[in-house]
Amino acid sequence: MRYQSTRGGVRGLSFKQAVMMGLADDGGLLLPETIPTLDAAELADLASLHYPELAFRIISRFADDIPAADLRDLLDRAYASFDHPDITPVARQDGVYILELFHGPTLAFKDVALQFLGNLFAYLLAERGETMNIVGATSGDTGSAAIAGVRGKDNINIFILHPHGRVSPIQELQMTTVTDANVFNIAIRGTFDDGQRIVKEIFGDLDFKSHHALGAINSINWARVLAQVVYYFYAWGRISKENAGGEVAFSVPTGNFGDIFAGYLAKRMGLPIRQLILATNANNILARFVRDGDYSLATVVETPSPSMDIQIASNFERYLFYLYNGDAARVCQAMADFARDGRLAFSSSERQQVANDFLALSVDTAETLATIRDFKAACGYLLDPHTAVGVRAALTLGDKAVPVICLATAHPAKFGEAVEQAAGEAPPLPPSLAGIDQRPRRCEILDADTAQIKAYIDKHAR
Repeated sequence: MRYQSTRGGVRGLSFKQAVMMGLADDGGLLLPETIPTLDAAELADLASLHYPELAFRIISRFADDIPAADLRDLLDRAYASFDHPDITPVARQDGVYILELFHGPTLAFKDVALQFLGNLFAYLLAERGETMNIVGATSGDTGSAAIAGVRGKDNINIFILHPHGRVSPIQELQMTTVTDANVFNIAIRGTFDDGQRIVKEIFGDLDFKSHHALGAINSINWARVLAQVVYYFYAWGRISKENAGGEVAFSVPTGNFGDIFAGYLAKRMGLPIRQLILATNANNILARFVRDGDYSLATVVETPSPSMDIQIASNFERYLFYLYNGDAARVCQAMADFARDGRLAFSSSERQQVANDFLALSVDTAETLATIRDFKAACGYLLDPHTAVGVRAALTLGDKAVPVICLATAHPAKFGEAVEQAAGEAPPLPPSLAGIDQRPRRCEILDADTAQIKAYIDKHAR
C-alpha cells in the first residue's frame, strides 16, 4: 500500500513514512493510492471478530510494511487500556443503537485511535533510533487522548494547544493535570480554529519541521482516521445477526470531518451503509455544505458541545479529493481559494454527489439539551452533548427501514454541567476522574501567534 497527498506533490510513501510525515510536505493530507474493497464473504468473516482482531484485519490492509506479529502487539497493547471487554460496545436504547466509544483512558472516542498511534510512534522511533516532538491542536478531547497515548515515553515530547476557556472544565483538567516531563500544555488566547491554523503553519515550515522532528497527532495524521474506520465495521458486526448482515445507517456528531470521513471510507471499502448522517451543532459549516453546497466561514459560536465548536474542518480536504475525482491540482486551487475568500462553490453535479454520500442536520443548543432530557426520560440513558447532537439527527433523518447506529463520542461526565442542566442530575464520575480537580496542574497561556508558539517549542523541544 502506497500513500499520496491530496495536493499531488507527494506520492509513493509507505505506511510508516505516511505516519511519520503527518501533514504532507506539500501542505496536503495523505490518503492511500487505492482503497481495498471487501466482498460479502469477507464481510461475513469480519462480523463476529473481537475488536483487536478486527482492527488487525482492517489496518493490516493499509499497513503492509509492519510485520503481522508487531502490528498485533501494538493493537493488543492499545486496547488493553480500555475498561470494557468489547472496547466499543453497542447498546440498543429508545429505538436507536448507541456505539459507545468512551471506554478508553480519557473517556472519549479519540482514545480508540490515539492509544494505537502513541504505541505506533514509539515503535517507529525505536526502530529508527530517533526522537520526536509532537505538535497538535485540540477542541477538547484530542489533547487529553494524545497526552495519554504518549505521556512518559522517553523519545517523545508532546505540545498540545487548546483554546483558553473554551473547553469543558473536565477536558481542561484531563490535559493540565498530566505533569510528566515530556508533556507541554499551551492554552492559546483564541479559538480551536486558531490553534489548528498555527499547527498547519508550523508544519508548513519544512526547515522547522525537520529540525525538530515534528510529528502530527491530530486527525491530519492518516493513522488516526484509519483506526477510526474499524469501529464502523465492529458496530455493523455487532448487530448483523438480528439485521441479517444488511444495511445500516450511522449518525455521526462531527466538527472536523474526521470521524464521518472514516465512515465514508468504510462504505467505500464495502460496508453496507445506507445513510451517513452528518450532525453538527450551531457551528454548521459542514451541514450547510451538505444541504446547500455552502462551504463558507462563519464566526465560531460557543455551545455545550465544545469539541464541535469548529468552522474550518481539517479533514474536509480528504473528501474534497474524492469529490474532485482525484484531481490534486483542483484541490490545491480550491484550498488556495478558501484561504483567500473563506468560501467554496460547487457544481450541481458535485452537490448531487454530496447528497448521495451524506445527509446532514444542524442541532442548536436548545435541541441538544432537550434531547439529553428526553432520552433520559424515555430510557434512563444519559447522553453527553455531542452524542445528543448525533441522536437528534438520527431521530430526525434516520431511515426507519434500517437500524441507525449513533456514535457516542464522549462519556457524559466530561460535560457534567450541560448534562445536569438538561437532565436535572449530574452524571456519576468514573474512577479515572475522582479527585482530578485536586491534582497539580501545569499549563502555559500564550497568544494565538505562530511565532510565539514556535519560540516556545524551540525552547522545550527534544
